Amino acid sequence: MKIKKLLCLVAYYGFAKYLPASTSPMTHWARKIRRVICRPIFDKCGDNVNIESGAHFANGGSICIGSGSGLGVNCSVHGPLKIGNNVMMGPDVTILTHTHNIERTDIPMGRQGMREAEVIIGNDVWIGMRVIIMPGVKVGDGAVIGAGAVDTKDVQAFAIVGGVPAKIIKYRK
Repeated sequence: MKIKKLLCLVAYYGFAKYLPASTSPMTHWARKIRRVICRPIFDKCGDNVNIESGAHFANGGSICIGSGSGLGVNCSVHGPLKIGNNVMMGPDVTILTHTHNIERTDIPMGRQGMREAEVIIGNDVWIGMRVIIMPGVKVGDGAVIGAGAVDTKDVQAFAIVGGVPAKIIKYRK
């Protein structure tokens, strides 16, 4: 790990993570501080990215965030993850990219190891509060995932989905 990335991780998890949310004009400085500290952490970080208070992203490895996008308050994300441009993310969102292997019944699940599956989120997507996105899911451009949804399958472009598990409610077009 590069020394600059390591120092930025220490700065983020040491203090920047705990700065106030940038929901008011009085706290725009917190947004700027987190942006400067987080830019070297991610594999790719576009312009005007907003990392909110309490966001957790492990060491930022294999995470790409497009311009104008953000990680919501108290979110938890892990790589491999690609977030497009202009993606809005509500508070407490969880994006999972790793899961336990469970295929064998002769070995306890906890000893079967893990597998990872990249999550890809398109451009101009709105992810509502407390959404959970499961490993391997692809979210199309312009989609909306309603608050509290558990997204287990790919979401088509411009679809509005919600529920547990998430199902198509309607299309934006």
